[in-house]
Amino acid sequence: RDLTTSAGLCGKVREKAKKTDLSEKKLTRYFVDQRCVKLVAGSGGKGVSSFHSEPRKEWGGPDGGNGGDGGSIIIKADRFVKSLAQVYPVYKGEDGQSGGSKNCFGKNGNTTHVHVPLGTVIKEQGRTVTDLSQHGQEFMAASGGAGGKGNRFFLTNENRAPMTSTPGAQGQERLLHLELRTMAHAGLVGFPNAGKSSLLRAISNAKPAVAAYPFTTLKPHVGIVNYRDHVQVAVADIPGIIRGAHLNRGLGLSFLRHIERCRFLLFVLDMSSPDPWAQLQDLHHELDHYEPDLSQRPQAIIANKMDLPDARSKLEALRSLVTRRVIPVSAVTGQNTEELILHLRELYDGYLRGEGSTEGKSAESW
Repeated sequence: RDLTTSAGLCGKVREKAKKTDLSEKKLTRYFVDQRCVKLVAGSGGKGVSSFHSEPRKEWGGPDGGNGGDGGSIIIKADRFVKSLAQVYPVYKGEDGQSGGSKNCFGKNGNTTHVHVPLGTVIKEQGRTVTDLSQHGQEFMAASGGAGGKGNRFFLTNENRAPMTSTPGAQGQERLLHLELRTMAHAGLVGFPNAGKSSLLRAISNAKPAVAAYPFTTLKPHVGIVNYRDHVQVAVADIPGIIRGAHLNRGLGLSFLRHIERCRFLLFVLDMSSPDPWAQLQDLHHELDHYEPDLSQRPQAIIANKMDLPDARSKLEALRSLVTRRVIPVSAVTGQNTEELILHLRELYDGYLRGEGSTEGKSAESW
């Protein structure tokens, strides 16, 4: 009988396992925007009491070294971290080592770094301590304890043989509340199923989940709009807001705070609803009750779903009721998204001009 030395002819071909995309609901398990953290810095090492002794030098004097300092805990902003899910509930700093004889000092404890996303606000007992909004920005969250002193430290002309040594100090212990607020130039604000995720897909490189039911978006998405002159504008898709959101109804306060960081707002209205202008009033009401004058920031009104019937007549009624600019678009067909992208750039340039004037005023005050 003919035999073959190759098992590839009769063996089964294994297909590479395809990596399945996570659903929006599963993605929320990995997106955490609040975290309560207990930080305990390292304690200092204890000092040592010892005396030098060797042949023909019996009274060598004190030679006890100091203990090492405890390791501190530093919270650092990192643009590559997108969620607080990687932050542990408890952090314990490294303790310093004890001193030794022959004037040997103990080793200091290593510093512990906690990496958090940009836009993380650190609070303690309800009071804001710091705001980490720039890459590489650091905050000394808990300081390590100082190392103890060996008896060599207490050597004086009056006391040539001190026996005193001190233990290391305890590290600082703090309970901090970390709160993530999305860092984006513009925020898409609207009711559930208004088409915010579809619009973000149409104008940016983001790929949020899209479905025909409310509350499809359960976590904020940030997309980047690229322009020919290499300017990039970040746009955030804020999860749907309902009536009473400022009273913590629906997704409530969990995502209203993400709008605080947006420099200008894009109100997305569903033109298939019976009264889209009422949606605009409700959105202004919810934002102003969460934070006064939040709805008065530079903004644009986006009339979405213009491809549906009766949308044109509702558009004319909407324009007669509001004084701000209304941009009709269709996120599904891509209709008139160019006008939205150009107006977005105008809002961004106006924000930069305002920021420059503010810096100029502060320089004059100095």
